Amino acid sequence: MTTAPTTDLELDDLLTMSGKQLHAIMDAARPIDVEALVGNQFTGSDLSMPKIGQKILWQTFRKTFVRDPDHGDVRGWNVRMEQRGIHGAQVPLRTKDGEPKTFAHYRVRSAEGIAWPRGWHGATYLDYTIAGNPFVEGLTTTPLVAVNEGRSDLLLGWEIFRVGGRFIAPSMYWALKLDGPVDHIAQPAKTPRLG
Repeated sequence: MTTAPTTDLELDDLLTMSGKQLHAIMDAARPIDVEALVGNQFTGSDLSMPKIGQKILWQTFRKTFVRDPDHGDVRGWNVRMEQRGIHGAQVPLRTKDGEPKTFAHYRVRSAEGIAWPRGWHGATYLDYTIAGNPFVEGLTTTPLVAVNEGRSDLLLGWEIFRVGGRFIAPSMYWALKLDGPVDHIAQPAKTPRLG
């Protein structure tokens, strides 16, 4: 069994890690300070696709976190980015109207009491299934942990799909690095199912 590192890590460290090493960080389940996320956006970096897949599809994206004034919970969305590299300028792709191209909205939820794959036990996950997404974007639930103890500026997510009430949990991971305040508020395509 691989153990999680005990010294603070940077994004560049995560980029060199194997799936087993990344999952050890997931298993450490260091909790996130959700309040520290509110009002901030993060640069997302894929950690699992082969380099050719990243060149053809994408390597970087953006995730955002805002307080929903109507429901009191924390929500967010993804932003499609120009692919200038992890350490390059982070520039969103834009619609014809000049708005950032957003997709895959989510709600921050408590992970407690859910029978997660591989016996994972953590505090927080992103729930795309209730956030007003088109069908395919609404199949994901993503456990999310802090990479370093007591800090919420570098996060690790594990992409899990929920199909027919069952979890499908490939070794797909991504990192989020704090990138400053949210600069655009987006709304999902459909009304969220928050009953």
